[in-house]
Parts: sequence; structure tokens; C-alpha cells
Amino acid sequence: MDFQDNLELSLGKLKTRKKNATKIVPFVALAILFTLIPLYYPSLHPKKLSQVLSSSSFQSNSSYSSSTEEKNEKIITTPSSSPQINVTRSDTLVAAPQARFINHTDEKCDLFLGEWVPNPDGPYYTNMTCFTIQEHQNCMKYGRPDRDFLKWKWKPDACELPLFDAHQFLQLVRGKSLAFVGDSVARNHMQSLICLLSKVVYAVDVSDTTDQETKHWEYRDYNFNMSIFWAPYLVKANKTEPNNTYQPFNLYLDEPDESWTTKIQDFDYVIISAGHWFFRPSMFYLNHTLVGCLFCSQPNVSQLTSFFSYQKAFQTAFRIINSLENYKGITFLRTFAPSHFEDGVWDKGGDCVRTIPFKRNENVLDDYNLEFYKIQLQELTIAQKEGKNKFRLFDATQSMLLRPDGHPSKYGHWPKPNVTLSNDCVHWCLPGPIDVWNDFLLELMKREAIDE
Repeated sequence: MDFQDNLELSLGKLKTRKKNATKIVPFVALAILFTLIPLYYPSLHPKKLSQVLSSSSFQSNSSYSSSTEEKNEKIITTPSSSPQINVTRSDTLVAAPQARFINHTDEKCDLFLGEWVPNPDGPYYTNMTCFTIQEHQNCMKYGRPDRDFLKWKWKPDACELPLFDAHQFLQLVRGKSLAFVGDSVARNHMQSLICLLSKVVYAVDVSDTTDQETKHWEYRDYNFNMSIFWAPYLVKANKTEPNNTYQPFNLYLDEPDESWTTKIQDFDYVIISAGHWFFRPSMFYLNHTLVGCLFCSQPNVSQLTSFFSYQKAFQTAFRIINSLENYKGITFLRTFAPSHFEDGVWDKGGDCVRTIPFKRNENVLDDYNLEFYKIQLQELTIAQKEGKNKFRLFDATQSMLLRPDGHPSKYGHWPKPNVTLSNDCVHWCLPGPIDVWNDFLLELMKREAIDE
């Protein structure tokens, strides 16, 4: 699909006789006035979502990068370099508010458009009170010296976002179930939720495996359970070489990943997300036929982009959800959370050493972050229009774009003599800025309950 912006402003020529010039001067003045006002006050001239989604063409990435997860598997990837997309600040900021029609209950307040403000009361748990923090996100344990990054909260422009209330959440989800579908950032989110709930009650791990990829937890006093399903590509995928994670993955972009699609029908809430894995070398299949690849060396195979596979994956995932006859739950699309590598890519010294958030005008959503975000908004809108199931927007992009200070960096492990370890600017410290996702989640659930 071509997303090249083809909007043009056609200005007709003004033809008049000299004797009518004095009559036309006032109209010319008005025309100039109404042309200048939108330029200097863009909020008076909002774009439609369809214009935002087509504001720039998808371009291919030239290389990829990854960050080491536990078990030394390279699973979190971001492009090490990619062509710059020419977008303006107004282009990026308009995307979120103009997408709000996706959640009709957001008319009362747009939760996702705002800024970070000081909160001296944070954090609300520590690595000593929560047992589910994984080592590579345990920034306090591994010596992060600053604490100011824990002293912020998200403030929407038009209202207050209540801080997470564990008692209220548990009462709201009594007798219900919640599933996370995605990669290790989805797991990062689930672990944040477990930590926040630990102020009231500890979850019981009822998983039938010891690995972290698929976990099941129960809150028996509330008859509430949550699960995470490992699905970094959302669609069917396998390794080209089973024992070598550095080789390309086969992605069957029109086929479901049954590890989660066959399991979610009984869940009341499903949070679906994906992102960083789509920059890995991959072979793309449609209708069981190889149609292209990303960063492959095979001759006579078309080089396609991560945007191609990302869009196809969400199309397939949402199509499958809409086809589930017995699924009556609410699906939240948690949008892409940008990484924050600076002064180099992940494997060339890139790091995230900032200690305070960006102000809203200090960072711009651009390049692949913007394109992934637009793909998600577009496919979510299509899924809502075509299907009978409930889809809702859970926009983490705008808030997390402003939090370069919230990543583990080098504080996810102890230093090793004569060993260079890459910095983690993809995942989020626990506690940390990702905890706001559960502020969002609780408020979204409350709105759904009121709407019902």
C-alpha cells in the first residue's frame, strides 16, 4: 500500500480587470488572513486521521540492531540507522488527538495527550517489595545512582489521571481475566502490574513452565487471573536455523500464531502489542510463498521493509480476533514504545543516560517510530469498522517518547571485567515510567465499565 502524501494545495489564478482591483482588495486581505491563521495556530486547522496516516511514505531501513535478553538471546531490536523522514512537529503531535475517535469514551478526556509533571510521592513499590522484577530491569539492584526518574507522573492536558489504585483495580477485575500478547516489553508491562498489585496481595504463579515467555498468575481471593503469551511477531513464525537465533526468522504474515489465537477466547481483556522484533532479519511468506525478505542475502529475493511485515502482521492478528466467534472480550492495542539510544546504535556504544524526562516540545516522533505508530492506528481503525469485537486504543507512544531517562542502560547487570555489554534502552526500569501504563489501564477499564 502506498502511503505517499498526495495532498496538494491548488491555488487558482485571480483574473480581474484593473478597474475592479479596489473591489477585490478586501477579499484578498481576508484570503491572506485565513491562510496565515492555520499556519501560526495549527490547532485551529486540525488534520483528519486519514491525512496523518498518509503524511509520509514508508521507507526501508538500512540495518538492524538488537539488545541482549536473558539466556543471551537477541530479541529486542531497533534499526541502527534508517533514512530520515521529513515531518514537522505539528505532524507528529496531531496524530494522537485526531486518533481519539477510536475510543468513543475518550470524549470526556484524552488520557494520552499531556506531559510529565513532578510527583514527589513516587515510587509505589521497590525491588525489595516485588518479586517479579527480572534482573535486566532491576535498576536499583544493579546500582543506578539517581532516583529522580521515579518522581514523575503523567498529567493529561484536559484532566487528572488518577494514580493506580490496587484495591480499586482488584475489585474491578473480580471474576475476570487479562491476557498480554506480545514480546518482552509486554512482559515488562505485566510485571509492573504485578508489582503494583503486590501492595495488596501477591499473585500465585500457576505456570506449567519455568521460562518467562508464557506465564499464568492467579489472584485467588478475587477470582482474577492474568497470562502472557509470547508472540513477538503476532503471526506464525519460526527460525530458519532452530539453534541459531542470529539467523533470519520465517514470518508467515497471513497465518495466525496459534500459541495465542487459540487461547484468548475466554479472556475478558486482551492487551496486544508488538514492535522491536520487526527489525530483525526475516523471510516473508504470503499464501505459503516467499514474497520477500528483510536484511537477507539470498539472490532473487525482493528486499522489503519492516513496515511491510508490521502492517501485514497487525492485519492478520486483528482479522483473527474478529473471526473468533466466542470471544466477547475487549482488545486493547498498546502502541509502540520508542527506544532511546543516543550517541550510537545499540552495539556501537549507544546509551540512554538522561536523568529527567523530555518536555513535550523537546522530542519529536519521527522516522520508524512515526511509521509504526501510524500503521497501528490505521489497522486498529480498520479492525473496528470491520468487526463485531471491541477494539480500543491504549496509546503508550506519546508518553514514553518523552522518557529517555526510564531505561536500564547499563544497570541491568553487574559490570564484567574485559567484557563489553550492550546498554538496554528498550526495556524499562521497575519501578519506573512504565508503571504509568497501569494508570492508563485502570482508567480505560473504568470507562468501559461505565459505558457498559
